[in-house]
Amino acid sequence: MSKIQASSALSNLRVLDMSRVRAGPNCVRLLADFGADVIRIEPPKGVDPNEGMFAGNREGGDFQNLNRNKRAMTLNLKKPGALEIMMRLVKTADVVVENWRPDIKKKLGIDYESLAKVNPRIILASISGFGQEGPYAGRPGFDQIMQGMGGLMSVTGIPGQGPVRAGLAVADMSAGLYAGIGILTALLERERSGKGQWVHASLLHAQIAMMDFQAARYLNEGDVAGQAGNDHPTSTPMGLFEASDGVFNLGASGQGNWVRLCELMKHPEWIADPDFSNEKTRTVNRVRCNQILNEVFRTNTVEYWVEALNNAGVPAGPVYNVPQMFEDKHVKQANISKMVKDKAGKDKGFITQPAVLSRTPADVVTTAPQWGEHTQEVLSEVGYSAEEIAKFQEQGVV
Repeated sequence: MSKIQASSALSNLRVLDMSRVRAGPNCVRLLADFGADVIRIEPPKGVDPNEGMFAGNREGGDFQNLNRNKRAMTLNLKKPGALEIMMRLVKTADVVVENWRPDIKKKLGIDYESLAKVNPRIILASISGFGQEGPYAGRPGFDQIMQGMGGLMSVTGIPGQGPVRAGLAVADMSAGLYAGIGILTALLERERSGKGQWVHASLLHAQIAMMDFQAARYLNEGDVAGQAGNDHPTSTPMGLFEASDGVFNLGASGQGNWVRLCELMKHPEWIADPDFSNEKTRTVNRVRCNQILNEVFRTNTVEYWVEALNNAGVPAGPVYNVPQMFEDKHVKQANISKMVKDKAGKDKGFITQPAVLSRTPADVVTTAPQWGEHTQEVLSEVGYSAEEIAKFQEQGVV
């Protein structure tokens, strides 16, 4: 089998993916979709007591989603001789990605200093829960823990109901993306310096960064954001509103949108109402503002209002469940999802990369690999003979 190449953009790069769960594989998926030769390195079956959690259902949508466009090999780094194999792979690689606790890579002998001795151009990307140093560096970290510690749960949900987790893995996904940005930046810098470097990202730092304007408001104005439910924290009218047959989202922030909204709803007197004269007064008087808007919105359907509002230049949109989301005509036409057949001829569905390049776009060309599917192929590429590979298998190294 030849190397997988989803795009020509990063086809000159080799990435060793030693990550698991979500943040690391998400980071590497970005590189794989843009054409990097990604080799997923996992312990042989039965070595990791948590393998069922991290890589058990390889045919499931989640594993397929995170590990498409990758090759896979096995390697037990705790076995004699495994480190030599790893370092031979490192010599041929541009990037290594791992998301273990900070002390583990040192124990295994694959910390940045050790890798750089073998390949000074190597970029090691480390993703962890709390970072590589500090009081909590040794703690394991999962997304919901970071949502709590990173402030997200304090601003999510209906006012007064207590902390609520977001419905998606915000810390995991953002940490993976930040690590991906760091890798690409380090690769670009390497073109000038000729040297690799250590990139690290943490779920906690990423989650706090995703708090963005709530964090900036606190740091600079001392403003402590709370739960705003389906309303925007600082802009009105902006949130969830009621039509005759359901709800829809309205984004009428800013004076221009407010004027257009009042004119569309045939209530120009609202424009001069002192309670609604500007963004600040509308937010102070949000309850009354939302109430009078809903009285009008309830007179017609979601479809009517979404169309009428957008035609008037006021942002609005329906609220979909997942099947409705994929059935939307724009989502279909924008090629946001793609079906790819696995080796058994069964269709697997994937979300394509949101960053669209005009000349060297990303793509999804293969489903996720089977456990150790490319072990012999990869080891052969770095110079091991069939006899040596067979011996490694007998010894449980691969």
